[in-house]
Amino acid sequence: MMNPSVLERAARIKLMIFDVDGVLTDGSLHYGADGEALKTFNVQDGLGIKLLQESGVQTAIISARTSQQVIRRAADLGISHLHQGGHDKLAPFHALLEKTGLTAEQVGFIGDDVVDLPILSRVGLAVAVPNGRAEVLSRAHHVTAAHGGRGAVREVCELLMQAQGSYQRVMAQFLV
Repeated sequence: MMNPSVLERAARIKLMIFDVDGVLTDGSLHYGADGEALKTFNVQDGLGIKLLQESGVQTAIISARTSQQVIRRAADLGISHLHQGGHDKLAPFHALLEKTGLTAEQVGFIGDDVVDLPILSRVGLAVAVPNGRAEVLSRAHHVTAAHGGRGAVREVCELLMQAQGSYQRVMAQFLV
């Protein structure tokens, strides 16, 4: 049974921000022959993001690492708010609030490591993956059942849609 406080928080979210390494991926880095770091994304997580956007929730990525694969993945998913590079995630978070006109209470964030704490401690819905660092898990409003890169993002997207009453409407297109 979902914590009623988490559902109340999720019902207010207008923008969901995703970390990449350890959240949209399992955190593994594979290096190709040319030295480029390769990432693996979960297809079901991607569809979850698309469905969440369809429900009216905006999406964003804030990542400490810089990767061409993340640029490509964000473009494939229609994520227009993308910031990469630098362990200071708070500055792009504040810029995003200013750009969207939203308050921190209307924003959710899912992360896994200590560089995510400055945002996690400010948002209306702080989510962690179960394989996240202890400092992150202890400060999260909700911890997903699925691990990063293994369905955690899809789980959060569906949680938001269910809390906001849009889940059935968005899913109806597949249940014909």
